[in-house]
Amino acid sequence: MADSDEVARPQVSNRDLNEVHDRLVSWLAGRLPDGADPHVSELSIPATNGMSSETLLFDATWTEDGATRAERCVVRMRPALEAKPVFPTYDLDKQYRVMTLVGERCGIPVPKLLWNEPDEAPLGAPFFVMGRADGAAPPDVMPYTIDSWLLKADPADRRRLQEASVAIVAEIHGIEATPEEIAFLQLEQPGDSALRRHLNDLKAFYEWGIEGRRVPLLDRAFTWLEDNFPEDPGADVISWGDARIGNILYVDFAPTAVLDWEMAAVGPRELDLAWMVFIHDFFQDIATRYGGLPGIPDLLRREDVYAQYERLTGHTPVNTHYFEVYSAVRHGVVMARIAHRQEFFGERVMPEDLDETVLHRALIEKMLEGTYWDSLSAATESAGTTEETAQ
Repeated sequence: MADSDEVARPQVSNRDLNEVHDRLVSWLAGRLPDGADPHVSELSIPATNGMSSETLLFDATWTEDGATRAERCVVRMRPALEAKPVFPTYDLDKQYRVMTLVGERCGIPVPKLLWNEPDEAPLGAPFFVMGRADGAAPPDVMPYTIDSWLLKADPADRRRLQEASVAIVAEIHGIEATPEEIAFLQLEQPGDSALRRHLNDLKAFYEWGIEGRRVPLLDRAFTWLEDNFPEDPGADVISWGDARIGNILYVDFAPTAVLDWEMAAVGPRELDLAWMVFIHDFFQDIATRYGGLPGIPDLLRREDVYAQYERLTGHTPVNTHYFEVYSAVRHGVVMARIAHRQEFFGERVMPEDLDETVLHRALIEKMLEGTYWDSLSAATESAGTTEETAQ
């Protein structure tokens, strides 16, 4: 099993939830009709997923038009600036707008949007409120490949979940929108293509997040990304940004809500496809290499994901090795930043070898060596032989 420091959930907030609760009640009273007399339950923090925007859960009741209204609510808010946020900026208004656009233009289940508050005065940070959907997401902590309802599920049910999840990505990418309508999703870094702006944005995030303490592995990986930058990155679409099953709620293996849009942008389709594939590889690696467990080797295999996406959209995924390396580096930058946050909250001591802040350093090293995909093929063949033997 992995050391507890490596898989434990980092602290996500240093706010006084009692104070937030009282300010939330006052704000809600101002948003509702006179005499609504809102009541808000005790605030709670989700236990398994998410370490970026602060997420708070509560139940609200109030009186409207002579009747009692009730909503199970979720607040998404910018983390306190003094608490070493994961990302340098948090555009909550952008998240609200992209969720509105996606909900209007395609059939995927986006949470019910209730209120958007761009002013930081009421709670100390911009936030928005949405309805809480039923369902459960495969957990990040402990990873779903180690212990979860998904791990214990029948393979046929896992396959249903996988295919429904890939279909969500395909639907998002199929949204028709003018450049003007999605201009708010364009990243601000310079570049002659959306992918170039995306890479420059990632570099800027890395430089900000490491606070002068460079991670040699990530430096080498950025050189690789520059040396292998695709000549033709492909057509741009609305990119969900954090396309993974841990950001989807499911009931009976069917999606009920698509969450976490803070990394949404404009970019090639493969940004989302490779991210979905790699993040599962990351959790699978935790199970097998750190935990000595089988994990879920038949889930989200790249050949299955890419083939289904092509069937649904007619688009053949291209430059997939590049985008998988890009995903691994992107996740590495996030992990390096989270390590600084853990140090700030007294949850870890920074190692002398800063490559150790990247839990999947071995995967990135294999990618840079060019041996990563061969090792995956061997593991897939081994898993298939084991399944045949068991049958």
